Amino acid sequence: MKKYLIIFLSVVFLVALGLVLILNIKPDLISPLPSIFSRKTDLTPYSFDNLKKRQYFPSEIKMEEILREEESYTSHLFSYSAEGKRITGMANIPKEEGQLPVAILLRGWVDEKEYYTGKGSDRMANFLAENGFITLAPDFLGYGDSAPAFPDMLQTRFFRPITVISLLESLNSLEKADQEKVVMWGHSNGGQIALSVLEITGRNIPTSLWAPVSAPFPESILHYVGELEDKGEMVKKIIAEFKEEYDPLQYSMTTYLEEIKAPLIIHQGTADEAIPLEWTEDLVKQLRNLNTEVTYYQYPGENHNFHYGGAPIARNRDLNFFKKSLEI
Repeated sequence: MKKYLIIFLSVVFLVALGLVLILNIKPDLISPLPSIFSRKTDLTPYSFDNLKKRQYFPSEIKMEEILREEESYTSHLFSYSAEGKRITGMANIPKEEGQLPVAILLRGWVDEKEYYTGKGSDRMANFLAENGFITLAPDFLGYGDSAPAFPDMLQTRFFRPITVISLLESLNSLEKADQEKVVMWGHSNGGQIALSVLEITGRNIPTSLWAPVSAPFPESILHYVGELEDKGEMVKKIIAEFKEEYDPLQYSMTTYLEEIKAPLIIHQGTADEAIPLEWTEDLVKQLRNLNTEVTYYQYPGENHNFHYGGAPIARNRDLNFFKKSLEI
């Protein structure tokens, strides 16, 4: 009898271990398992009010392997720690001497199966590095060589601003980085993360947004779930359970726009297939009503990834905006 009990307990342990591994390797929004596993997490610490009170600790930014050697800069895999979790990313370090401005680049959503370090931000990173900026583009949890995502899809989402703020706090460990001259760039969901960081920190970080996700949470998630295999039923269930416990407004970037103290430049294609034009127009209107400094450009016929000639124009506009804002 004792022998069978041991076997039974061993099987239970292995099944439980398998569930843990499955839960921890899923990096982004969609979990293949019932939301009962994800709702065990207390998400109260991730409300914007609590994120503003949170203490953020610096870590060492480490340059690891060289990814690419260019004439004017070297591209590295870099790593640092965000609340004890390893985060990797792509760093471009210009070869010129002296203290240099820093650009934090935040990509939009990428399928983890297609992702490589730097994907979604590499062209902008290369452009800025060629123009004398140190660039840092974090992979985020579950991507690249970073730590696995949380089992809870919402916790993973809410942790992303923490990832960026931890990076900002760690800049003093990076040789040649001028901590007084920092900018941000965000595309799509990266734009939503950038706005969240500005609201949580209240820092004056000149920021460029390309086709940002700017709908309120959780509409910013639910808008896209119809494309999923299950038509978004799992995500809808998770969001419904979240609403039973929490006030979504306290987790929505759109609630805290008045906290932004930085100048913004926003780029939006009129034929964007992922971001409704009215989202960006409404964001610009709200920001201007709050007397936020906003420069806004529309690109007729341009798509979400600026594939039809708008990207080089937007990049040059960003460079001029950054240099003017930083007085360099």
